[in-house]
Amino acid sequence: MSAQAAVLICVNNGEVLYSKNGDKQLSMASTTKIMTSLLALEYPEPDKEITVTDEMVRVEGTSMGLKAGDSVSLRELVYGMLLQSGNDAANTVACVVGDSKEKFAAMMNDRAKQIGMNNTNFVTPSGLDDENHYSTAYDMALLACECMKNPEFAFICSQKRASLTYGNPPYLRTLTNHNKLLRMYKYSVGIKTGFTKKSGRCLVSAAEKDGITLVAVTLRAPDDWNDHIALFEYGFSKCKGSEYTFDLSSVRLNVAGGVKQQIPVTVSETVRWMSDDGVTVSVRLKPLVYAPVRAGDIVGKAVFSSDGKIISEVFIHAAENSDIKPAPVINSKTEKNLLEKLIDGLKEFFNVSEVK
Repeated sequence: MSAQAAVLICVNNGEVLYSKNGDKQLSMASTTKIMTSLLALEYPEPDKEITVTDEMVRVEGTSMGLKAGDSVSLRELVYGMLLQSGNDAANTVACVVGDSKEKFAAMMNDRAKQIGMNNTNFVTPSGLDDENHYSTAYDMALLACECMKNPEFAFICSQKRASLTYGNPPYLRTLTNHNKLLRMYKYSVGIKTGFTKKSGRCLVSAAEKDGITLVAVTLRAPDDWNDHIALFEYGFSKCKGSEYTFDLSSVRLNVAGGVKQQIPVTVSETVRWMSDDGVTVSVRLKPLVYAPVRAGDIVGKAVFSSDGKIISEVFIHAAENSDIKPAPVINSKTEKNLLEKLIDGLKEFFNVSEVK
């Protein structure tokens, strides 16, 4: 490791596979934008259109090209942070989501405590140098694990480039991801680079292989690309994924009012997990569904757990159709007989000779 501090974590079970000065407090440069991006995506209105002000873009360093008067959404700002490492994007998010950079820093620190980042203090939304702005390799790994649970975050940080439309008037632009690992290492799926003269080269990355997800963090690493590849190769040699399947051939779904009163079910996904961890599956099926039912309809889910924690949930689908069962046809003669019997019953009950 060229890095002054480094950590490798298996996301699947949270195990630390490697640590070098993992709890040493260091500045983390633009990897700070991982937290800023997470808070932007957790905002109730990520598609909210923002009119950029001069205050929002009055910041030094890398930029996604925002100018005062531009129209842009929070979601586009996340692309601008995770791909282009835009300080202007981070500042804009802080002003919109937190009303000010100071209030937003408090939000960042509150979220950090929820994640368990106990040796971290955020001051800026972008990662510009400040003596009170610091974290650790381990804390940044915890943050990365939390972010990769967010499907949209995971998707955005994995993109090598993206085409976005923003500005005044909006026009199409292409942003290129600064994370070279996405091109250098075939299992790489993100996350974020960082650099200042004080912090040196910082990198938080993730890789997936055979159902195993690893997160690596290096701080002050002159040779960070190779550090991360070495960490991932080591991690995948230690963690093997197994495919888990289960038999649903004896399970039947009850259908009310259907031509078929019971139909088979199936799952469309497989689950992979650590081969050395015990996995249990719980099948949660609707006790009854009403016709019509179509093959592919979601009728339940299978919940996979390991060591008491849910690791995956997959939908259970109907495997066959079951149309509505036609109502029985009653002919007029039978209908008359039933009516006569009803009248006779009423006469007898009320002890009368005639019912009008």
